[in-house]
Parts: sequence; C-alpha cells; structure tokens
Amino acid sequence: MKHFVKLYFITLGMLLLCAGPSWAQKIAANDALRQLIEMYHADRGNLQRFYTIDHSPERRERFKTLAQSYLTQLQPIDYNALDAGGRVDYLLIKRDWEDVIYQSQEEATAFQQLANWFPFAQVIYDAEKARRRGLMPDSPKLASELNQCVKQIVGLQAKLKETKTLTKDLSNRGSRIALGLKSALNSVYSFYNGYDPMFTWWMAKPYAELDSVLKGYSSAFLKATTVSSQVKNDASGIVGNPIGKEELTRKLKLEMIPYSPEELVEIANKEFAWCDAEMLKASREMGFGDNWKAALEKVKQTAVPPGQQPSAMVKLYEESIAFLKDNHLITIPPLAEETWRLSMMSPERQLVNPFFLGGEEFIVSYPTNTMTHDQKMMSMRGNNPHFSRATVHHELIAGHGLQSFMTRRYKTYRHFETPFWVEGWSLYWEMLLYDLKFPRSAEDRVGMLFWRMHRCARIIFSLNYHIGKWSPQECIDFLVDRVGHEYANAEGEVRRSFVGGYDPLYQIAYMIGGLQIRALKDELVGTKKMTYQQFHDQFMQENKLPIEMIRAILSRKLLPKDYQTNWRFYSLK
Repeated sequence: MKHFVKLYFITLGMLLLCAGPSWAQKIAANDALRQLIEMYHADRGNLQRFYTIDHSPERRERFKTLAQSYLTQLQPIDYNALDAGGRVDYLLIKRDWEDVIYQSQEEATAFQQLANWFPFAQVIYDAEKARRRGLMPDSPKLASELNQCVKQIVGLQAKLKETKTLTKDLSNRGSRIALGLKSALNSVYSFYNGYDPMFTWWMAKPYAELDSVLKGYSSAFLKATTVSSQVKNDASGIVGNPIGKEELTRKLKLEMIPYSPEELVEIANKEFAWCDAEMLKASREMGFGDNWKAALEKVKQTAVPPGQQPSAMVKLYEESIAFLKDNHLITIPPLAEETWRLSMMSPERQLVNPFFLGGEEFIVSYPTNTMTHDQKMMSMRGNNPHFSRATVHHELIAGHGLQSFMTRRYKTYRHFETPFWVEGWSLYWEMLLYDLKFPRSAEDRVGMLFWRMHRCARIIFSLNYHIGKWSPQECIDFLVDRVGHEYANAEGEVRRSFVGGYDPLYQIAYMIGGLQIRALKDELVGTKKMTYQQFHDQFMQENKLPIEMIRAILSRKLLPKDYQTNWRFYSLK
C-alpha cells in the first residue's frame, strides 16, 4: 500500500510538472487581466471624484486618455492563455474602453460645433480648476469677468431664440454644457463664499446673476431645434431625443444583439401574438369570451383598499418564495431574504413611474391623500394584486433583489452593466413562473399576461419612436389600446422611457434579454446538462454580462480574439 501511495504521488507530481507551464500561464494571464480591470475601475473612480463637471473638455479628455492608456496595457496579455471567462472579460473591457474613446470623440465634435455659443466657458472652467487646489482668487478681476459672462449670455440667448438651427442632439448637448458650467460656478462660489472676505464682498451679485442666466440659457437650448429633426408634434408635452436608426444599430451591436430594429419589432409582434392567444383563453375562462379587455377591466377592479397594499405585496412575496424553494429553482441566501425592506413611492415620483420598483428596497406605488380622485383610482387599478403577481418576484427574489445581493459578492470586478442582464433576468422569471403554473387562476394569468404584453409593447413603441416613426402621443395611445393601460399610467410609462434618463435600448432589454436567457436555459436545462438550480445559480455568479457572453462561459466556449456577436437566439421563421 505504501508503495502504491508513493507511486501515486510521484505520478501526480510528474503530471503537474508536465502541465505546469501551461497551467501556470493560464492562471497568470487571468489574474493579470482581472487586476488590470480592477485597477481601471479604481482609477476611473478617482477621476470621477476629481473631474466632476459634466461635459467639460478637461473631464472628457482625461477619461479618453485613461481608456487609451489601459488599451495599451491590455496588449501584452496573452489572449490564448485565457480561459472562457477570461476571454469574455478581455473582449468586453476592450469594447468598453474603445467606446469611451468613441464617445469622447463624439462629444468633442459636438463641443466644437457649439463653441460659438460658449465663448465665456473657459473663464468658469479655469476658476473651478483653481478652486480644486484652494488657490486664492483675484476676486475683483473674477467678478468683472463673471459680469462680462452675464452680458455675453444675454446677447447669445437672444440670438439663440431666433436661430432654431440646431439638431436635437446638439440642442440637448448645449443644454447640458450650460448646466455643467452652472455646476462649476456653484462649486467655486460655495467653496469661497463666507470664508474669503474679499470673495464674499465682490461675488454675491455677479454669481447670482450668472447662475440665473446659465439656467435660462440651458432651457433656451432645448427650444433651439430645427423643425426637421423633431418627431411629430403632439399634445403630450413629452420631449425626448430620438437617436435614429444608425445609432440604434450601433448600440445594438455594442450590447451584442445581432438583430436589426425591424427584426426586433418582428420578434415583439410574434411574442404579442402568443400573449393574445393566452389572454383569450383566460378571458373565456372568466366568462368574457373574446372580450379580453372586459376581463382585464374586472381584474383592475380587484385593488385592495388604501393602506393595505404593503401587506398584500408581502403576501405575494411569501407565495413566490415558497414556489421557488418548493421547485428547487434557485439557491436563496438567507441574508437576502432577511434584509430586503419596504418603502413607499412619493406622489411626484408616481407621475414618472406609476408602478412599484424593487431591488434590496421594495418601493410600493399606491395612492396618497394628496392625489386627485382620478389619480388615486388609476394608481389602485394599475397596481391590483393580479398585476402584481408577475412583478413582486420581478422586483424582489429571484429578480432585482437577488441580483443586487449576488453582484456584491461574486466576480465584483465585472462592471459590464447592461439592461439586457438586469431587466432580462427579472423578465425571464415572469416567463418561467408562468410556464411552471405559478398563476393560480385565470385572473392571475390575465395579470401576468398584461405585463408580458407591456414588455412586447415597449419594444414596438420605443423603437418606432427612436427611428422617428411615432410621436410620444402615439406611444401613449398604443399602450392604452393594445395593452389596456390606464391613460395616466401609459403617459407615465412613456415619459419615463424618453425623459427619465434611460438608455434608448433600456425598454427593449426586458423582453429581449428575457428571451435570450430563456433560449440559454433551453440549451442547458432542456438538454439535461444542468438542473434549473445549477443553471440559475451559475448564471447569477457570473455577475453582469451580455447574455451571449454568459452563454460562452457556461458552455465553456473559447471565443476567438476577433469575436463578433452572432447568436441568433430567436427564430423569425
């Protein structure tokens, strides 16, 4: 026996010795790449805290230089020595650094096109730069310069009102540059005022006047847009920034979605047809025949009384958690269950987002005493228990609440934020739980299908808006007619989509990301290569990535260095 054990360890040692260089090289390459990514995000964090003035040339060039520097540092890493996950990291971080450079160049071009409207900008930028190191300003001189800036802006604003020659993109950028300058000015004033007697004496009036005219200048840019670049006028009052087909296509490639905008609309319509058929089945079960809107209306009338919504949501949460555990669908860390919490959404915020939101904090949307009667009724009808049956697990566990818990604990160096992972994952659970019979009644199915139809509609209305085919009002009307939204809720949804600070692809990411994850689930769980629990656990532990890249990791595919997105996860035949 001793001889056998000795022989075993000798043999193992020889194997490790033979495999050593290749194995060690792979470990070294993966570690070097991970360290490079971690260093970049640490450096970027320093720069974000130091260069705080948005759209300033100094900030733009510094971030561009940082990305160029790290691209240079990426070159010595041996790509062929990386494992599947390392190759994914390499491809994505290279993509992100190249995009920083691209966006910097786009911003620089726009800034140059707007230069004649900001001849005074350098005075403010220089003052803010000196402030960072606490240099004592020449207050009389600075007061005179700011006073001159006020006069320049007043004259320029008068011309701007008459011009109306800027594209929508340039008018938006001009507005943001003016707001950045306002922020820089405030940074200077708040630093010295009250601490430096000379500054305080000289600057009060020039600061107040310049702060005011910069605010007005920012607003003036939003109105100085050529008529031809705007989408059709309507009465909604919603003014966004449609980006056009060319930019949509570029962004889709960046997000690793190898479909055109037209193909994505086709996918949405196919999914809509499935929803229509399922909705009719539920409507017939409820006794409404093919009048699914009547069935939807009955469901909307099931809202709980004011004050009882939080407890109703907790009850739904408990049912969904029990379902996940009973079916062994995913591992749920006890601390994730313990530490999520409830809060209530303000009436003002409900105007932009009429439905509840989630994550570690579950934000309940329901009427308050300050709302009008119509607002109260629409909020209650739009947040009824059957609608919420689809969205409690979307917002909490296994959706956003679990996502936020896991991304803080696994592969935390990955900062490849993408809505196709964030929202796609939560939407995927709506699909899966529907298929696994989580809805207990026809009313539950109507509620869950309402949201699924809503995700289809998001693809259709947002893409049509961004390629210039639909106005915001047409988007609102589509949600009301095709999905059955309350008008105010539909208006809030469109407003949130186009002026809420969301990326233009954000609204399509729910359904498209969910379909990607479902296709990957079919590949791995449907073929018995993984159980549901194994698949979902491993998916979560890879952190935020384009779904095509998670597919490569879970399938152990070694992607080539010149890899381009090509996963056609949905058949259009």
